[in-house]
Amino acid sequence: MGEREHTYYRTLYDLVRVINSSLEPTTVLDTIAKQVADAMHAKACTLRLIDRRGTTLLASAAWGLSKGYLRKGPIEIAKSGLDREVLAGNVVHIQDVATDPRFQYPEAARAEGLVSILVLPLLVEGKAIGSLRVYSAVARNFTDEEVEFAGAIANLSAIAIENARMHQALKTDYELLTAYNNTIHEL
Repeated sequence: MGEREHTYYRTLYDLVRVINSSLEPTTVLDTIAKQVADAMHAKACTLRLIDRRGTTLLASAAWGLSKGYLRKGPIEIAKSGLDREVLAGNVVHIQDVATDPRFQYPEAARAEGLVSILVLPLLVEGKAIGSLRVYSAVARNFTDEEVEFAGAIANLSAIAIENARMHQALKTDYELLTAYNNTIHEL
């Protein structure tokens, strides 16, 4: 096993442990963003989730990007050809985000020092819930191995997000049922 494969294997192992040990989405997603960027020798990584209206991608976790870049404006799905393509289930690689018309904020990316990007969908039962973005500070062709590794991470991320959502729903249902039962007993 080569060094890169070992790094990917170790990262997958560590992320599975984090996902298995925490239902706190912020902790899990922040760890994923950092670990992916480190393992892929990338400048940055973000995980973005579709908002309740289905119109915007919200940054749920980010590593390696400035607060200024993260505040550049909303990622509006209707205005981002890149994200429409990804949310349709496709993996997208852009060699130069400053010149590709699918990228919504090319000037902000240039100012942040971002050049290439790899974007993968986060899918739950075949439905997109968001995306995983890996940013490079240099022009880069992501290898098949990198795409495969990022795809595995995207799948793990989607599972972690769905587990956290189901946990929160169960917790809310339990609290409502407990409050209802307490009310009945008080009568």
